[in-house]
Amino acid sequence: MRRTAAPGSPGGDAAGPGKAALNSVEIAVVGGGPAGLCAALVAARLGARVALIDDNEQLGGQLVKQTHKFFGDRSHYCGTRGVDIAALLAGDPALASVRVLRATSVVGLYPDRVLGLADRARFARLRFGGLVVATGAAENLVPFPGNDLPGVYGAGAVQTLMNVYGVRPGRRVLMVGSGNIGIIVSYQLIQAGIAVAAVVEALPRVGGYHVHAAKLARLGVPILTSRTVTRALGRTGVTGAVVSQLDRRFRPVRGTERTFRVDSICLAVGLTPLTELLWQAGCRMFFVPELGGHVAWHDEAMQTSVPGIFAAGDVSGIEEASTAMLEGRIAGAAAFEQLHGRTDESQHIITQARSELCAVRRGPFGEKAVCGKQRLAACRLDA
Repeated sequence: MRRTAAPGSPGGDAAGPGKAALNSVEIAVVGGGPAGLCAALVAARLGARVALIDDNEQLGGQLVKQTHKFFGDRSHYCGTRGVDIAALLAGDPALASVRVLRATSVVGLYPDRVLGLADRARFARLRFGGLVVATGAAENLVPFPGNDLPGVYGAGAVQTLMNVYGVRPGRRVLMVGSGNIGIIVSYQLIQAGIAVAAVVEALPRVGGYHVHAAKLARLGVPILTSRTVTRALGRTGVTGAVVSQLDRRFRPVRGTERTFRVDSICLAVGLTPLTELLWQAGCRMFFVPELGGHVAWHDEAMQTSVPGIFAAGDVSGIEEASTAMLEGRIAGAAAFEQLHGRTDESQHIITQARSELCAVRRGPFGEKAVCGKQRLAACRLDA
């Protein structure tokens, strides 16, 4: 099922709300990362009039900075680099019927289902029937003296500098966090000719895949567990880092301090869902540590407590890009059904994506997310 956009209706591409009049759309998707792209593509293929809004010039979200190859099933882009997955999604023919608003920020959600949009030129309003929020997540930081010095970065910022702009963040780096992001970015730093002095991890075990950690071990990079950075040295920029051992209550142990001479400290200590728009929409929010913080309650169709508003990807709980894409597909199809009713095609998309989502979450890193989703589902909306 597919409809051609009527004259004057959203369709094609635009640089922002200042480029063309955009008054209404059936489904608005906020966020052009893996979840948002998949939601927009599915809804468009089913025949909905869709607008995709992203505050970056390039679509793909976190994928555009990921040069490592994905694990998992072939249908989840196994063996394909994240940056190539972004290009495949952004190059999908179905995107030609989507009104794509790049370099455009959603600055507010107003009564009567109206979004406020702003680009560099002006402010505009967009009325929607259904809304998919796929805004992703923000990097967590670690509080320690000197964490505001130039040379202290989040891992995502380091990936952006290296993999998007070709800029080295430093010459010798201390990595904080041994999850998949910390381990992978450490390896990418070495590939860029940057020394990694060590990886420190607050937990007593490595958090990422063993295959990634083994690469670092073969290169002689120490992974120091039960330790964290407790001070950054330097006046106008990082010149060193003090690392301390942690006790069972994650408190620094006096006398265990060790100084590393580095010019950069990279923090890979998790993400927090970017839920501001969902709060503003009046969605019921719950704090679920396993999902990264406050998230909106949602059902199996990714619909929140507010009918017609859906959440997908990291904004609904921190997981992998593969799960974000599957949640996006579910949300896109469910948003279409909310407006047009069920079709065989929409039901097939939802059923298949749910099945694949269950399979992915049965993997070695899915237990935490499953626990978090179960806790969220058990929350009472009338409490």
